[in-house]
Amino acid sequence: MIKVHHLNQSRSTRVLWLLEELKLPYEVVHHERDAQTRLAPASLGEVHPLNKAPVIEHNGLVLCESGAVMEYLLDQADSTSLRPEKGDAHYYQYLEWSHFAEGSLALPVITTLLMQMEQREGTAPMDGYIAKELALDLGYIEATLTKQAFFAGPQFSAADIMMTITLEFAANLNLLNDKPQIQGYLNKVQSREAYQAARKLG
Repeated sequence: MIKVHHLNQSRSTRVLWLLEELKLPYEVVHHERDAQTRLAPASLGEVHPLNKAPVIEHNGLVLCESGAVMEYLLDQADSTSLRPEKGDAHYYQYLEWSHFAEGSLALPVITTLLMQMEQREGTAPMDGYIAKELALDLGYIEATLTKQAFFAGPQFSAADIMMTITLEFAANLNLLNDKPQIQGYLNKVQSREAYQAARKLG
């Protein structure tokens, strides 16, 4: 049985969503952030030294980092349409967007979140850089979704799960108000049955 260590308001929703899509059996261990500091509890650090979510345990393996966890879970499925086969025209699109979610998009989005949590007066040196990165990344995403239904092409994939969770952070920060393609995309993927089940659990 796959054990998922889930932290509230975290990226670990991705893992629950993917497991629901794959219909793999799993159990959830819930960990709650400290109400004041918003940090993960010590109980999560007892599972993995990084004290971050998601973390899974399976057959003696303890694995952290959402991208790695997602690939591991896809490998556990007998067959799946959620990851294009190597050699498929959309395989490298799948890889690009799976990594883009954490490699490019997460930094300016999470930095914006952190900056909004502190008392600030005026602007800071990083503000211009973050604004530039957000405009570049979100513009690229908006243009992509104008041309195709999903991030890896015409078919929903695990890359969409990776991207959606980061885009939801952006939406909560009001960063998508002028991005109708991204908003429409989020409405579409959030209507999936597996997404709804994951949200209820998480």
